[in-house]
Amino acid sequence: MSPFRWASRVYWEDTDGGGIVYYANYLRFLERARTEWLRSLGHSQRELAKESGIIFTVVSLEIAYRRPAKLDDELVITCEPQGEGAASIRFAQRIYRGQQDASALLVEANVRVACLDARTLRPKRLPEFLVKEPS
Repeated sequence: MSPFRWASRVYWEDTDGGGIVYYANYLRFLERARTEWLRSLGHSQRELAKESGIIFTVVSLEIAYRRPAKLDDELVITCEPQGEGAASIRFAQRIYRGQQDASALLVEANVRVACLDARTLRPKRLPEFLVKEPS
């Protein structure tokens, strides 16, 4: 699985009264990057739930806040998936201000996502397109 980058911007609704991104809203940026990563592979959350009967859910999260993002900042959110067992994926994710370099690092996160049967909510094997190596 290859690394993925997604660009976004900080809007008013992402911030507190002082124009600083509210800590919980970083989770939204991370979630959106994982969703766009999936879309870049040609699949949507809705399609997978409807046609394949699978959904994804976060089962664990570690996050470190390094620097604050502010209103109107341009962000780059990275997503590096790593297979972990038959029914879960671990994502190393980072959020940068502007350029993707160490001096602009705002957030580091390690997110474990489980694949579930949409009907029973029990673990289900990851779809083949996520576990096969690119040729």
